[in-house]
Amino acid sequence: MLESINALRTISFGTVALRMILAFLCGTAIGFERSYKNRPAGFRTHILVCVGAATASMTGVYLYLNMGLPTDISRLGAQVVSGLGFIGAGTIIVTRNRTVKGLTTAAGLWACGVIGLALGAGFYEGGIVATALILFTETIIAQAATHIKTTPEFRITLHYRHKPALDQVMRYCKDQRVAITDLRVISRSDNEHPNYAAVLSLRPSRRLNRDMLLAHIRNVHGVQEVEES
Repeated sequence: MLESINALRTISFGTVALRMILAFLCGTAIGFERSYKNRPAGFRTHILVCVGAATASMTGVYLYLNMGLPTDISRLGAQVVSGLGFIGAGTIIVTRNRTVKGLTTAAGLWACGVIGLALGAGFYEGGIVATALILFTETIIAQAATHIKTTPEFRITLHYRHKPALDQVMRYCKDQRVAITDLRVISRSDNEHPNYAAVLSLRPSRRLNRDMLLAHIRNVHGVQEVEES
């Protein structure tokens, strides 16, 4: 079967049109799923990335085989992969609650560009199979991932008078397998007595009773007040 399509791996008007159409279809398939989920990069962006990458790949092959120029046929493709990192970064955002969104879309754009490179080089099998696997990942596996139970991140504001109190709180969080993802400390003087406030972002690795956690922190020597924000 693979030998029957070897004739399609040469550069001609027919094979160029075939590779462009395949890149268009693969980019449309992946981008449509992103548009359906109202993601930042839709099917038009994916089409442009996939077709553009295919064109770059074919250009490198054409310059080397048809024009006989002493060039590296993979150089254009390498530049495409580097450029996709810049495009994908534009889809990644950090929300107010410090969660990251857009990573799947950015990875999909990068993969879409690589598919375009494969199709442009005549590697039809790899491009088509990769498209099918990406669609399977973004649909079936994405639905399965929603059933995975995770513990959300939350923040607490800690008011205390003694610096060792914060160390004890952090040590207790570590013992309870609660990761501290962010820490901000503010200090001020009140009638010559130091007063500190710390904002901690906590991410439990398992189910956790927040009320018990806050109650224990309140009992730490030197802690004045704890509130969840």
